[in-house]
Amino acid sequence: MKIRKAVVTAADPKHRTLPLQTVVDRDGEVKAALRVIVQEAIAAGAEEVAVIVCPGDEAAYAQAAGPLARHVRFIEQAAPRGYGHAVACARPFTGGDPFLLLVGDHLYVSRGAQPCARQLVEVAVETDCAVSAVQATHESKLPWFGAVGGRLAAGGRAGLYEISTVAEKPSPTEAEQRLMVPGLRMGHYLCFFGMHVLTPLVMDLLDEDLAAAGDGGRITLSPALARLAGHERYLACELAGRRYDIGAHHGLLHAQLALALSSPERGEILELLVEVLADHVK
Repeated sequence: MKIRKAVVTAADPKHRTLPLQTVVDRDGEVKAALRVIVQEAIAAGAEEVAVIVCPGDEAAYAQAAGPLARHVRFIEQAAPRGYGHAVACARPFTGGDPFLLLVGDHLYVSRGAQPCARQLVEVAVETDCAVSAVQATHESKLPWFGAVGGRLAAGGRAGLYEISTVAEKPSPTEAEQRLMVPGLRMGHYLCFFGMHVLTPLVMDLLDEDLAAAGDGGRITLSPALARLAGHERYLACELAGRRYDIGAHHGLLHAQLALALSSPERGEILELLVEVLADHVK
């Protein structure tokens, strides 16, 4: 398996401005979130990146991509028919190739020199199958994420799981019944990280969902991923890093702090945080 293509979904009307917001990256340069995400994909080996956008947004997004815009193709999602439809819009771009999928409202901060997407692609290449990045997440946050159930993959490799079940934003009761994973802390489940390596079969499964939904019907990605697990090997992998949802309350601030604390300026940032905390306890 070779991953030369990446897809970034950024067409949700509610979140369309999030990738245009700026952060100070680890290297100290001010960048739009979209540029940071595209950079993540290219660092993972992607030679081309398709960004799914709302009609009329291409110019703003091209500017946000900065010098990386030459690697990017923009594809419009003509109507807001859901996340699954946004991914399906990339079918002419992905063709019969596997691809890296990222969401446009998350930033990823690795705990080492290797970016999160690169870690995921290496697992997919090594195992020659679809792999979704996951993060152990408290049940209170289940309404915001898709989640998976399964068991440790053969060989006992830490953080690698064979997926048996996928559920979109499950309730805690549903998660307890269907998504328990041995070894996780009580009340925690494996929720999607916002990053996947997917095989071409996913596009066929999304086409089936679109046909069933009818004209104008909305579809999500999770049902197609649930069926993928019944057709071919499909893994979940915990990465050495964390996702930061920049659309959450204070999400951009959270992501910025994580980037700053993983940069060479960590000491200076910690001093600033101590000053702020000291001012607020007086």
